[in-house]
Order: sequence, then structure tokens, then C-alpha cells
Amino acid sequence: MIDSFLGSTIDRSRTVISLLAVIMLTGIIAYNSIPIESEPDVSVPVIIITIPHEGISPEDSERLLVRPMELELKTIEGAEELHAYAGEGSATLVIEFDSSFEPGQAVLDVREAVDKARAKIPSSAEEPIINEISMADFPVITVSLGGDNVPNRVLYKLARKLKDNLEGISEVLEANIRGNREEMLEAVVDPAQLEAYGITNEELLAAVAKNNRLIAAGSVDTGRGSFSVKIPSVIENAKDVLSIPLKATSEGVVALQDVVTLKRTFKDPRSHTRTNGKPAVAIEVSKRVGTSVVDVNARIHELVEDARKDFPKNIEVSYIADQAPDTIERNGTLEGNISTAMFLVLTVVVAAVGLRSGILVAMAIPFSFLFSFIVISSLGYSYNFVTMFGMLLSLGMLIDGAIVVVELAERKMSEGEMPKGAYIYAIKRMFLPVVASVATTLAAFLPLMFWPGIVGDFMHFLPVTVFAVLVGSLLYALLFAPVIGVLISGQKQKIEGSNHQLVDEGRFDELKGAIYYYARALRFTTSHPFVVIAITIICLYGIVGWYGVASNGTMFFADADPQFTSVSISAKGNYSAEEVRDIVTDVEHRVMEEGYIGSIYTRSGDSGMAFSMTGSAADQIGSMIIELSDRRTRDISGREVEAAYRDAITGVPGVRTEILEMEQGPPVGKDIQLQLQGINLDILITETNRIKDHLEKMDGLIAVDDTAPVPGIEWEVTVDRAKAAMLGADVASVGAAVQLITNGVLVGRYRPDDVDDEVDIRVRYPEEFRGITQLDQLRVSTREGQVPISSFVERKARPKVSSIYRENGNRTMYVRANAGPGVLADDKVTEIKEWIRDAGIDPSIKVTYRGASEEQGKANEFIAFAFSLALMLMGILLVTQFNSFYQALLILSAVIMSTVGVLLGLIVTGYPFSAIMTGVGIVALAGIIVNNNIVLIDTYNYLHRENPAWSMQRVIIQTGCQRLRPVFLTTFTTGFGLLPMASGISIDLIGREVEVGGPVATFWVQLASAIVSGLSFATLLTLLVTPAMLMAPHAFRTLRDNFREKRQSAVVESN
Repeated sequence: MIDSFLGSTIDRSRTVISLLAVIMLTGIIAYNSIPIESEPDVSVPVIIITIPHEGISPEDSERLLVRPMELELKTIEGAEELHAYAGEGSATLVIEFDSSFEPGQAVLDVREAVDKARAKIPSSAEEPIINEISMADFPVITVSLGGDNVPNRVLYKLARKLKDNLEGISEVLEANIRGNREEMLEAVVDPAQLEAYGITNEELLAAVAKNNRLIAAGSVDTGRGSFSVKIPSVIENAKDVLSIPLKATSEGVVALQDVVTLKRTFKDPRSHTRTNGKPAVAIEVSKRVGTSVVDVNARIHELVEDARKDFPKNIEVSYIADQAPDTIERNGTLEGNISTAMFLVLTVVVAAVGLRSGILVAMAIPFSFLFSFIVISSLGYSYNFVTMFGMLLSLGMLIDGAIVVVELAERKMSEGEMPKGAYIYAIKRMFLPVVASVATTLAAFLPLMFWPGIVGDFMHFLPVTVFAVLVGSLLYALLFAPVIGVLISGQKQKIEGSNHQLVDEGRFDELKGAIYYYARALRFTTSHPFVVIAITIICLYGIVGWYGVASNGTMFFADADPQFTSVSISAKGNYSAEEVRDIVTDVEHRVMEEGYIGSIYTRSGDSGMAFSMTGSAADQIGSMIIELSDRRTRDISGREVEAAYRDAITGVPGVRTEILEMEQGPPVGKDIQLQLQGINLDILITETNRIKDHLEKMDGLIAVDDTAPVPGIEWEVTVDRAKAAMLGADVASVGAAVQLITNGVLVGRYRPDDVDDEVDIRVRYPEEFRGITQLDQLRVSTREGQVPISSFVERKARPKVSSIYRENGNRTMYVRANAGPGVLADDKVTEIKEWIRDAGIDPSIKVTYRGASEEQGKANEFIAFAFSLALMLMGILLVTQFNSFYQALLILSAVIMSTVGVLLGLIVTGYPFSAIMTGVGIVALAGIIVNNNIVLIDTYNYLHRENPAWSMQRVIIQTGCQRLRPVFLTTFTTGFGLLPMASGISIDLIGREVEVGGPVATFWVQLASAIVSGLSFATLLTLLVTPAMLMAPHAFRTLRDNFREKRQSAVVESN
């Protein structure tokens, strides 16, 4: 069947070549259309529910808002984490869903649960607000507008217009303005005027509220027509507010303009934003999932530069945290490394099999890559550096099939066979081994496609890319390579005395070159198989034991030199927004004095707080995102820059500062995260502070913080309800009076013509009347007239509970830290566990290790599962092919050798074991390394079957000699392509740049070095130990037969 199929394809070579051209052309089109990303778009559905309730305390928010909602929300299918934040004036709940869950269904389920819980929360609470976000929705660029002495209103007006234009770009998901202050219409009441006119606070507030209502008057049907009736009653501008009547007497009407000063202004500032050391308004732009960050940011730049022409000259525009240049550089560098690897592989192949055959084999590389682009594009995936490393990883493997086929065809043609017959023979002979080798490789990568969680979503692109590339390589090796080979090959003359001929004739002593010494080594291993196997086992055990002593520990993910870093600023106390701004600005100046800054984006106050419930400390008052200057212009590394910043900002009085390296890879938070859960809030706070104090004293830990509520003071105004009732007052009237000296009483909203959003109308006292000392002088209306609230209200200072955080229905706090430079987080977690075990933590407190430690544990469990599953799948395939348990186990023994080779490589290089990178490398090696054994044993079985008269030793030696070149080529090309990266060197032939320790090389060095070391070690053993293991059963039977003969001879002699 294969003969006739190959014969027909070769006879119709033009059709095959046309199909090849169509696939490659389609691949080029797909490559140009694939979205380009730096990292994979990990889209995890997150639903946020916000329940505003003006004036509610954190304790009441937890009891009345959060807990009823939790009861319904935790029953939702697919919800993995439920976070709740009970704060002053609102409650926020965050539900994280499994990444495989449909976002649309998640929103529907949440809405249904919220509707059920709505009846259980106070009716005074506002309607819950439900928003959907994704972890892929974070800004890809921040556009900053600033300048010296530019009014905030001007910046905000420009930013608002620019925001609308940016959101008009189809690829932009949203653009959020930061650093702006909300507008309001402020009616400043003159208390003296109110008293002179005899107008109470309640009358003033009620008058404004009643005269700003939408009244549906209906319509009148006269019989001759229907006419609508309109009663203009909604405030449309400031003049409408001033004309509101407050009191009518015989002398006239007192209007609002007689007792208030009206001005359109901004609410009291709660946050500030700065860019490159200057006040600014920033627009954070997020792109839609599945769009190219390079294309999106290019369109953003183009739009902003066009709009900039109409800006005032003193407006400065900056681009902060632009991901496009970093994406272009990282992807370009990795593409350059792929080109370098291609050149190295091509050089090796051409040197080994000649120019014509080398080009034929090397053509598998572009074909397989272009085929994979078709698959990736059809799946809707992006072209990111994980995808590209999958291609780099596949580079050496993808030519294995072509090498085996072409090498055997070349061997047959050197024996005088015609090209067509040679390639038909090669395909027929190697069809099953090539398919089996690709299938076993894919079986090793298959479990990685089902890696759960964020890490799995991040690494999912690697096995998918390998699958696509290897399927393309299989198609090329079995279909296109034979056709092209027949077209470009000519008949060769049989060469007498060649190594090929000598091997086929069994004249091993006459071989020339390296193959002669290999044949001698095989003669020794097959003569003493048990000695070789015993020495190998001892060596393997010795290396494992050595690693147990010389191990450099474990880590979660790769540790590359940073290009971005951030600063967290925390302080405890009742600071005003201006005081917070000054503190953060002081830290900012210290950082800027150190230099090495490309751009710096500073946020203080509320805007400095990260939304994630465990993403920032509870006492964080500000943050900075710093893009470092180009590493090529710096004389120190990114980590040395971070160390300089850390020294510069240490010692600010009353302030705790942290340098937080931007995460590379899947987001997991700080290195060490201890989750504490309990019922009693006081005990929970006490134990949290205790553990935090211990972590701060430990050597090797930096950036220690916690999420315990920030200690502070709040004023509690307690109303004596009985006394108030006797006077005819109530809590509501007291609350309204107090708001007059704080943020003002919200009496309505209106929508001016020059803005899209509604503007609050707030009534408040003049600035000189605001303050806690004025509280006792406030008056409220009662049956007895105006009465000071001090007659039935007690005012006292008390410790403030700023917020209560709950996770999965339990009160929760975190203590977190990062490992210092050169310190492994895993070692510190072990120390902390030992301390906590002996520290006598209150038994009501449950301590759980989260973050990187938790993810590392999950990753280790999955890697072990994936490794076991891969071995089982490969075992089933091998038993199916060879119908022998022994040969299947023999082939899989190479996996053990490669794993030990990885451990040896870690000892030599000094790298720690990375749960992700090294673990994936071991699983990948399982599929790569068995290919050599498959080809060896298949050839052994073929020779043994076709030549039953040969001795077992000759069959094995001839097998090894025949397959030495293809085994060497497949191994060398895989390892040689990854060798520069495994050495931490980035060689970019396209960009003509060689960089030691660059970000791309340092990110992938552990995975690449694991594959190179494991592959090299296992291949050397495979070439010697596999023949010995093939000889072992025969040698055992020979020994057994000899023993029986001697025993029978002894019995005969004794008789």
C-alpha cells in the first residue's frame, strides 16, 4: 500500500509541489495575521460586585452586606475563589472563576445569585453594581498628560476627550482616567444668613431635593388631538439651582442665591498622579483579548500624536509602561535565536550528509514552522515568546524524521539503487519508526496541554506549538521529502570499501574514523553486558545521591533580569491626601536621583492602592511603576538598579518602602505568602502582627508586609436615641447635619451640557466651619426649635477598623515577603514552617501557604502526574509497536537516564530546580530521548528477523553502526540548537547581536540547559547501554544454558 501510494505521489510530483507551495503560502499569510504579544493572554474571568451604602461602617458592611451575599455566591458553579472586602461606605465582592469557564455564563450566574441575595440586605443599600474584568484586561500602555502650572480642569478636559477617541479604536477595550478629581456643584451655605432668614438646615436640603425631580405629567386627550404635558423640573445649569425658593413670607421669597455661594468645583482630592516627577492626568488603556499589542499601541501612538497638535504648547505627553517596544525586542531576539539555531542545525546536517541532502532535510524547518502558524492562527492564539520557544524547542526534533528517511535513502543510493526506489524503500522501512517516534514525543507533551490553573494557561502554548510543528514535520518527512528527494537526487555509483558497505558486510575491523572506535566499544559492551549495566546503575544512583547533597534548592519560575520595577510606599496613620502626596513625592525624588529611569509613573492616595485583595498592603499609600533605561546604556544590571533604589528609599521617617520586581510569567504575587484565617478579629490581628514581626527579623527576606487593618483614629458620634426622640430629632437629621461639615450633603445631581457624566450637587458649610471642633455647635430642627446636637450626642475618639477582608467565607489576613537577592524562597518557607510549628500560634487560626509556594506545590504535583501519564502513554505505544514488554521498558530506560542527566546538569551549572522550567524540560525530554532507542531497536528487530543466521553480537553491533549517524544527527541538532541559550547566551544573527545574560536567554536558560544536559548524557549512555541491554537476555540464556550443561555433565560424571 505504501509502495503504491509513494509511487503515485512521486509520479505526480507537480501536484505534491503545488500542495507544498499552498501550505507554505498559507503559513506566511497566517504568520502576518497572528496577534503579537510579549506574554500569552491569560484570560481568567473575574466578576466584581460593588454594593454602595452611604455611611455604613466596615463591621456593619460585613454583617449586613457581605455575609448574605457570600451565602448565595459561593454556590455558583465554576467559582474558584470568593474575596470580600467590607469597607466604609460599601462592600466589594470578587469572584474568580476557572479559566476554562465561559465568561458570559459566569456573569449570568452571578446576576442570578445577586438577585436572590438582594432581598436579604438592607433596602437602604444602593443597587449592586456588577462588572466583569479579566486578568488580561490590564493596561498595555498609559498615556500621561501633564505640565508645569497647568490647571487640573484643563488636563482633565483634554484627557476626557482623548479617552473618548481612544475608546473609538476597535482593538481598545477601555481607557480609564487616573489622577482626575470628580466635579461637583458646591453650594456653600452661610450659617449666619440661614439664621437671619430663619431657615433650618432641613428646609434648605429638602427644598433643593424637591426642585430637582423628573416629573412625568402625562398627556391630555382633547378629542381633537393628544397633547403631552411637560413640567420642567430638572436642574440643567447653575442658574436653575440659584433660583430655587427656600422660604416665602409676606415680604417676598428667599431663594437659594440669598444664602449660598454657588461654584462649580472639584471634590476634595483623595489621590494624586505624577509622571516623570510632574503632576499629571493619566489614561490607562487596555486592549481586547486576541488583538496584537504592537498594532494596538501603534494606533494609540498615532491617535495621540494627531490630537497633540491641538493641545496647548505647555502640555507634555508621555507614554508610560508601553508594552510594545519590549514585546518587539523580546520576540525579535527570540526570532533571531531561532534563526541562529536554524543556521547551526543546517551547518551540522550539511556537514554530515552533504549539501544536497542537507538542504532537503533543512527544508523541513520552514515548512514545519509555517504549518504551525496555520494551526496557531486557526486556534486564535497569539504569537508570543512561549510560542516561539516551543518552535525553538522543536527545531532539533522536527528534522529527526527527515534525517532518518533521507539518510537511509542516501545509503541505498550509495549501494547503486535508483532515487525513486531508494526513497520508496526508505519510507517503507522507516514509516513505523518515524510515526512511532513522533507519536511518543507527542505523548510526552500531551499531558502538558491539560495543565490546570493560571500556570497551565500560561504554558499551554508550549505543547500546542510543539504538536503543530511535529505534525508538520511528520507530513514533510513522509510525503514531501521523498518527492523532492527524487527530483533533486541523481543516481550514485556504488562506492567500494565505504563504511556503509563494510558495516553491511560485517567487516567492523576495517571501518575507518569514529565509527571504528564505536564498533570496538560495542564489542566490549556486548561481551560484558551485565558489567556495563551494573556500572550504569551505580553511576545513576551515585549522581542522584550527589544531587541530594549538592542541590541548589528549588524555585517556582524563571528569574530574568527586570526591565520594569515598582515601588510600594506604606505608612500607618490618619494622613490627609496632601500629606500622602508629599510623602510619596519625597520617595519619588529619592528614586529619580539614582537615575537609570526611562519613565516613572507615580500614584498616591486611593489611586495608589492595587485592587487585588492581596495585591497590596492595607497601609499602602502610594506606588510607582518604573521603566528602567535601556539595558544597553546601563553599566549595571536591573537587579543592581533595584538594589540602588532600595538603599535610596530606605529610612524615610515613618514610612515603609518596598521594591517589587514586576512578575515575569504567570502572576502569583510575592514569593512567600502566609494566609491566616480565623473568626476572632482581635486574635487574627495579633497573630498576623506576630508572624510579620518574625519575618522582618529573618535574614534573606525583603518587602515584608501584611493586610491587617491599618490602625488609626476615627470619631464616633453616638446618638442618645431616647433623648433625641423626646426632642423630636432622629439619627437621620444628625447625619445630615454632620455631613455639612464633612463632604457635604448630596441633594441631587444634574448633567451640564459640557460633560457626559452627572455632576453631584452638594451643600456644605464654609471651610472655616468645617472641622471636628465645629461638631458640637451644629444645630438640628426639633419641636423645641433649633437645638445643638451636643445636647443628645456624645462624641469620642476610638480605634478605627478601616476594612475587613474575607476569603471564601472566612476572615482572612496575609503576611507576605519576597526572597532577597541570591536567596531561594523555598528554603525560607521551610524555615518559616518550622518556626510556626513551634511558635504556639493560637489554635483558632488556620495558617496556609499561598502564592508562589502554593503554585510551586501544585506545579510539582502536576509535573509528577504528567510525567507518569506520559510514561504510560509512551509505554502503550511502544508495546503496541514492538509487541514486547522488555523492549518497551528498554526504550523507556532512556527517560531515567535523561532525568539523571538533568540533575547532573543542575549540579554542574549551579542552577536551582525550577518547578516550571526544569519540570517541563524533564517531561519534554521523555518524548525526545526515546526516539533514538526506537530507531535502534526497530533496526535491531529488522536485522535479526532478516538475518537469523547472524550471531546476536553481530546484529547488535551492525545495528549500532548503521544508526550511529542518524542518532548523532538527531541528538546533536536538538542540543546544538539550544546550546547557546542553555549557556545563557543570546545569539541573534538577524539583529547581529551577541548578548550574555540577556532577558530572553536568562528566562529560558533553565529549560534549555535541562534539555541539553539530559539529552547529551542520555544519548551517550543510550549508544552504549542500550546494546548491552539488548544483549543481556541472550547472555542470560547463554549463561543459563551453560550452567545447565555443566550441571548435566556433573551428573553424568557422578553416575
